[in-house]
Amino acid sequence: MVVGDVTTGTEVLVIGAGPGGYVAAIRAAQEGLDTTLVEKDAYGGACLNRGCIPSKAPITGSGLAHEAGNAEFMGVHADPAVDMGKMIEWKDGVVDRLTGGVEKLCKANGVNLIEGTASFVGEDTVRVAHGGDGQGSETLSFEHAVVATGSRPIQIPGFEFAEDHVWSSADALDADTVPDRLGIVGGGYIGMELATTYAKLGADVTVVEMLDDILDPYEDDVKRIVRERAAELGVEFNFGEGASEWSEAPDGGYLLHTETEDSEESTYGVDKILVAVGRQPVTDGLDVANAGIETDDRGFIETDDRTRTAVEHIHAVGDVAGDPMLAHAASNEGIVAAEVIAGEPAALDRQAVPAAVFTDPEIGTVGMTEAEAEDAGFDPVVGEMPFNASGRAMTTGHTEGFARIVADEETGFVLGGQIVGPEASELIAEVALAVEMGATLEDVAATVHTHPTLAEAVMEAAENARGQAIHTLNR
Repeated sequence: MVVGDVTTGTEVLVIGAGPGGYVAAIRAAQEGLDTTLVEKDAYGGACLNRGCIPSKAPITGSGLAHEAGNAEFMGVHADPAVDMGKMIEWKDGVVDRLTGGVEKLCKANGVNLIEGTASFVGEDTVRVAHGGDGQGSETLSFEHAVVATGSRPIQIPGFEFAEDHVWSSADALDADTVPDRLGIVGGGYIGMELATTYAKLGADVTVVEMLDDILDPYEDDVKRIVRERAAELGVEFNFGEGASEWSEAPDGGYLLHTETEDSEESTYGVDKILVAVGRQPVTDGLDVANAGIETDDRGFIETDDRTRTAVEHIHAVGDVAGDPMLAHAASNEGIVAAEVIAGEPAALDRQAVPAAVFTDPEIGTVGMTEAEAEDAGFDPVVGEMPFNASGRAMTTGHTEGFARIVADEETGFVLGGQIVGPEASELIAEVALAVEMGATLEDVAATVHTHPTLAEAVMEAAENARGQAIHTLNR
């Protein structure tokens, strides 16, 4: 028997329970608004289920195994064996705990949860189709809506993820065996994180990238350190090449065929091919046009600084709204959307949104680079502290990289920072706070830091910018 279409109403409808959607729903409920959250798959979205959290488990596990097996210089001798099945089981346990936690938090805050796929009927109505035979659908009317449907990996022609040997990033994070040879198409942050992870697990990794370097948005001296470290781990790079097709190898495995802009062809023997060329918004099936919303030529929904779409009472947050496509940015956008709906004077402020790449070594950035500061009309002053001058870094065995801070020379206000090195994803938080609160170089330098710590490098970088560094030569 098919359940008939039932119509109900809600003040705030949130579509998608990823880091933007569930945060928006919880904050809206905290504001006293009747809130309904529709999710078709799993609570936590791509971040918790197929991206941020799942990737950190094998990154950590592979790093631990590699550290233990390469610590003779510390007097530690070991030959660790990695059980990939057990590692994936552990990863899945972490994911299940977190996604279950999201569902509990939503319920505890009074959010109404509906499982199903939502599509717009009009600018104040959606239809939710429930999965499974005979489950039917229901119609929801709303006063405000938040679209938070996220993104998915981009597929390239001829490399469909349906093929067993063609991996998406999610497939790479679910693999219970390590391929002998892994070909990676794309040298962005996802490709590079998985390249270093699988190299540490023992795979022969080949990266094919159409551009002339990895990690395109980052400064040359930052990505050079990551590239050189990856090469030390055995990663082979082939720049200026795009994947054209694959074929079966005569002796087993597969051949990854590439081509340059000058039509020069190359072939690489692989067992698996990971396609990591970016992500695209999920709007198909959402029927946003029925609500009067248009998407741009890449499928993203355009929004203003209060997360509002062209239809003022409909908001969009997270990856579906475009850059920065970061989970923590999505959560911030979700909070802003909910507070705007509640009548609060909230708006987005992008100047202090940090980004991190969990390669070896890590990258953490926030705010402006020196070049960006100059373009913005500042007269920037820059300070650096190399980790090879850090006592704490020396005792960890990881001395690659540096902490850099960028400030306005006239006022001393911190404008941004770039860190490449151990725990950069954690260290960048201090610089982000400095940018957010309008701190000066003197504020950072005068803050007493615990010794010995990696965080001292940020303090020394601030001192270096002032020409007063103690533990590194002043610029």
